[in-house]
Amino acid sequence: MTVVSLIDYLPATDRPDADDVYTAFASWAADEGIDLYEHQEEALLAICSGANVVVNTPTGSGKSLIAAAAHFNALANQRTSFYTAPIKALVSEKFFELCAQFGHDNVGMLTGDASVNPDAPLICCTAEILANLALREGADLDCDSVVADEFHFYAEPDRGWAWQVPLLELRRAQFTLMSATLGDTAFFERDLTERTGRETVLVAGATRPVPLDYEYRKTTLHETVENLVNHHRAPAYIVHFTQAAALETAQALASLRLVDKDAKAQIAAALGGFRFTTKFGQTLARLVRSGIGVHHAGMLPKYRRLVERLAQQGLLTVICGTDTLGVGINVPIRTVVFTGLAKYDGRRTRRLRAREFHQIAGRAGRAGFDTEGFVVCQAPEHVIENTKAEAKFGLDPKKRKKMAKKKPPEGFVGWTEETFGSLAEAEPEALTSRMRMSHAMLVNVLARGGNAFDHVRGLIEGSHADRAEQLRMARTALRIARTLRDAGIIVIDGSKVKLTVDLPDHFALNQPLAPFALAALDLLDPDGEEYAMEVVSVVEATLEGPGQILAAQRNKAKGEAIEAMKADGVDYFDRMNRLDEDQIDYPKPLAELLEEAFEVYKTSHPWAADYALEPKSILREIWEGHMSFGEYIGVYGLPRAEGLLLRYLSSAYKALIQTLPEGAGGPELDDLTAWLGETIRQTDSSLINEWEQLTNPVDDEGEIDVGRPARAFTDNERAFAIAVRNLVFRHVELAAADRPAALASLETGWTESAWDAALERYFDAHDDIGTATGARSDEFLDIGREGRTWRVRQTIDDPAGDRDWAMVFTVDLDACDEAGTVVMSIEDFTD
Repeated sequence: MTVVSLIDYLPATDRPDADDVYTAFASWAADEGIDLYEHQEEALLAICSGANVVVNTPTGSGKSLIAAAAHFNALANQRTSFYTAPIKALVSEKFFELCAQFGHDNVGMLTGDASVNPDAPLICCTAEILANLALREGADLDCDSVVADEFHFYAEPDRGWAWQVPLLELRRAQFTLMSATLGDTAFFERDLTERTGRETVLVAGATRPVPLDYEYRKTTLHETVENLVNHHRAPAYIVHFTQAAALETAQALASLRLVDKDAKAQIAAALGGFRFTTKFGQTLARLVRSGIGVHHAGMLPKYRRLVERLAQQGLLTVICGTDTLGVGINVPIRTVVFTGLAKYDGRRTRRLRAREFHQIAGRAGRAGFDTEGFVVCQAPEHVIENTKAEAKFGLDPKKRKKMAKKKPPEGFVGWTEETFGSLAEAEPEALTSRMRMSHAMLVNVLARGGNAFDHVRGLIEGSHADRAEQLRMARTALRIARTLRDAGIIVIDGSKVKLTVDLPDHFALNQPLAPFALAALDLLDPDGEEYAMEVVSVVEATLEGPGQILAAQRNKAKGEAIEAMKADGVDYFDRMNRLDEDQIDYPKPLAELLEEAFEVYKTSHPWAADYALEPKSILREIWEGHMSFGEYIGVYGLPRAEGLLLRYLSSAYKALIQTLPEGAGGPELDDLTAWLGETIRQTDSSLINEWEQLTNPVDDEGEIDVGRPARAFTDNERAFAIAVRNLVFRHVELAAADRPAALASLETGWTESAWDAALERYFDAHDDIGTATGARSDEFLDIGREGRTWRVRQTIDDPAGDRDWAMVFTVDLDACDEAGTVVMSIEDFTD
């Protein structure tokens, strides 16, 4: 991290000339011990002279320094600069980096979730944020400089429009477009010069600071890894295209001795008091102590950050991960190992494109760490096995002829050494326009004022789309305009268009269906017994669904339906037919009510049609089932989706506290919100803490290092007591269902046989256990809060009303703080 602020080097005059700015920035670099590469000097000269710059240089060639120079030039000239990146995590990471370089007062951030110092002269934001601001304000937007990082996202099918819109609308801005895989940039050079009136300079052809060596291997992955380690080519990143494969490889490699005693001691010291709180975390703990990391998007953020930190310290020999590496971690990797050259892209399995390949391969070899980087590609498994078999049979053609060759799996998309060589030599594909028109885009343009027809026509006809696509966009815009007119959102008077509603500042940026959620609350009965949970269901319906979790819910529902049909004696074919007929799906509370209401809502808010309403029950299921984060992951078998669940719950938490009016949902929703916030914090504090710290930036290095929240679990006594109550009642529900194995899995001290015996005694005395609302009331629960050990007594709601049976637990508060979850032991379950 930079020690000396760039602000201290700004020229003293308000309007310095280009030479003054160049000299000032170069002085800072020299004082920081940075020797500028030739292409960095070229970019710096162009930026200071006012030119647009297209930076098409390899990974590790110092593009971040060029970005800093662009911001420095803008601030030196009293102008506003924007930095954009494709994902929020990179935006927030850059935010803290720029705060260190330019000072907290001069840097702001907009991600949709958070707005920090929005009037600062240097703003970090996602590409979509800047695009929407550009649509709404056009050339009047206070934006003099744009640094668009990872500009190759321009070609992304769903999101590419956001990288194009600023180029179309911000004609007075100076652009710095950066990526290692832009391909042919001639079009952008011409287009930027024509639109902005500035010269556009291409900075490319830079020699990669660390050259790459490419090698195709027909040895097993174990043999490849051992060879790399023995020849000092580690650390290695082994790239997979599924999360399951990454973890499977990591566990398989644990049998190799990749680190010695000294290295293990260093790893243990680096881990310190890091808290591994989940099942996957316990697996990861074993792996990292063996010098093996795992890195993919499904992990909790604190685990990904831990792997990154250990790698940055040179303590990991191997990291097994997915291709998120291409947009992700910045760690010293000597070798990138491709386990394959084909991936499933959501529609089909296909070979990697040149751009995808180079984005990943480019992570090998880091300046300052390596003198050479290595890119290795494994041959397909059947090829490796056949190669071994051929070696076994020797050169005898007769024996080889008799050899039974292993065939690739059906539908396998293969690759060869030639495929690998072609990708290594290929230039990234040309970036193609992904411009489109949507309700939200059109409404933002109409909100700008002035001549709306000219604005829309200019946006469409000035876009990079071909003429046929421009005509399609024009027809779409007309169709949307008619729906807006019919809904009374706009009034068309000749050539003038007037917006009749005031758009919120966060329109199309954050929780776009939040206004619908507020409107839908009027459909609920505040006096109803289920009101609080129905409010949760309304909010959940406006959130993007985590597909992996919803699929697990659907599969579980189908499994339960099949078991029920089996118990009723339904044969296999009838069971399958009924599954198809019944269209069994994951839980969708209030689906019919909300979907009908949404159709009505769209008639007066047509832009809502850009978004999908998704009724579902994840938070509600966890709360009503009195489950902990870890138990929910276990129930659905989702150890690789911990991060996905955490992100969803974090979105739900933010929506609940940002969207709902105070007091909505009553005491139960207040309890849920308090419990949810603390559950997220204790599971992985980085998401909530990052969100909260963004409003008051502080150094969070220590907290991340130990993987612990800033405060102990028991400090928030209200949320802690709710968590205790929930876990206690979870025991009651499982006991009512006569599930001794599930009770034992809660790990409160009794084995399955002990629970089985206790339940048998109870059911000899009573027919069932009550779990209705009354059974969850305080009259059945007594919590003795004395010292650091609580004693909890949960009276059973028996059908006779005798209340003669109870479960008694002790809760160790110190152990709870250490574990970040409720740690309690059952003492008794008897009359």
